[in-house]
Amino acid sequence: MMGFQVTFFTVEGRRHGHQSLAHWLLATAKAQGIRGATLTAGIESIGSNGRLHSAHFFELTDQPVEVTMALDAAQCDRLFALLEREQVGLFYVKTPVEFGVVGAQAE
Repeated sequence: MMGFQVTFFTVEGRRHGHQSLAHWLLATAKAQGIRGATLTAGIESIGSNGRLHSAHFFELTDQPVEVTMALDAAQCDRLFALLEREQVGLFYVKTPVEFGVVGAQAE
């Protein structure tokens, strides 16, 4: 299937409503029927503002996280429309990709 890999970059402490933005993105992906999404925690990053973000032993709110999704064009359009409606300002990278499942699909 042809579509997009979209990676959103944020930090653990950033919130949308009552949950972290990264977890909100995962829940939103699931609610929209997106079947491939992964949250990855980083050690350090440089944000779009040039500021260094890092995971500290006592404080993880500044820990960099990324949420990567594989979506078809229609799912991508719906997700970005929702992000606009929710007024979520978020840095992302969007790359055209081929994706699918090979071999027997696990339940």
